[in-house]
Amino acid sequence: MPKTTKRHIAVTGGAGFIGSNLLLHLVPNHPDSLYVNIDCLTYAGNLANLQAIENADNYVFEKIDICDYNALKECFDHHGIDSVIHLAAESHVDRSITGPAEFVASNINGTFNLLELARVAHEQSREFRFHQVSTDEVFGSLGATGYFTEESRYRPNSPYSASKAAADHLVRAYHKTYGLDTVTTNCSNNYGPYQFPEKLLPLMIRNATTGKQLPVYGDGRQVRDWLYVEDHCEALELVFYEGETGETYNIGGHNEIENIELVRMLCRTLDDLLGGGPRENLIEFVKDRPGHDRRYAIDPGYIKKKLGWVPRYTFEQGLRLTIQWYLDHEEWLEGCLSGEYRRYYEMNYGKR
Repeated sequence: MPKTTKRHIAVTGGAGFIGSNLLLHLVPNHPDSLYVNIDCLTYAGNLANLQAIENADNYVFEKIDICDYNALKECFDHHGIDSVIHLAAESHVDRSITGPAEFVASNINGTFNLLELARVAHEQSREFRFHQVSTDEVFGSLGATGYFTEESRYRPNSPYSASKAAADHLVRAYHKTYGLDTVTTNCSNNYGPYQFPEKLLPLMIRNATTGKQLPVYGDGRQVRDWLYVEDHCEALELVFYEGETGETYNIGGHNEIENIELVRMLCRTLDDLLGGGPRENLIEFVKDRPGHDRRYAIDPGYIKKKLGWVPRYTFEQGLRLTIQWYLDHEEWLEGCLSGEYRRYYEMNYGKR
């Protein structure tokens, strides 16, 4: 599918972390395509993220829950939707452990609703592309060596990753059974601007700058592969516009680091930028969460070979940019910590 093709694209979860960054990237780059941001604005959805494009001629926001099939159908019909980039998901592993029902509803049933609308369009001989944005967590945990590839078995270990795995399987089934034009991407841990402060980096940045403890699960030796969100957005753009139908592409940053070392790097960077410290003294080891995967690492060789994508940012560059963004946008970070999320934040992290 060439980049010049005009599309009417529904971006689900477009007010969330990755969705906001993706829309900020796509809307100005593709003025001939219409982007319809479909988001029900849960605690993690923030339209303030999108102020730079909210008045763009090729951008529209629709407040819709993807679990509401009729509302989705009305939106698809009204805007002539012919493509979906599906990012909407309940995504916080801790919350999936304490309340898995929302994850099953949104991540599985919501994906099914979108696929059904895509199938109807396909059966009416309308061109339709469905891009499923997924996670490396569907593959489970790695040992000390090796990498996840496009051929890796699915072995999810949390309600969150199980719900995403189910959604990925539905997408594959709709391609194989109905011939729907689908592409799937599985990415490693994202970081960067606009990430809600339940996630590791913004949580640690806020705690470290306010003198609170820095809670690290277990021994902190869990390994994650980190991907700067702008690199991820460029990869998603490539896959959506140029990826081969039915294919899966793994997107990783080749930035493996233990959680404890990441927190220490963050502390040292903040000490360098703000003075004071050492903030490493704020680190506190807390009880590990159930089913905590030990290591994730992605081999992005296939997407490099097929589409020419490679990340532009080293982890050191991305981390410093991320920390500086949150320091420069303290009002955004504090604005997230009101209402429903403040109660959740205090209950889960406030005493750590």
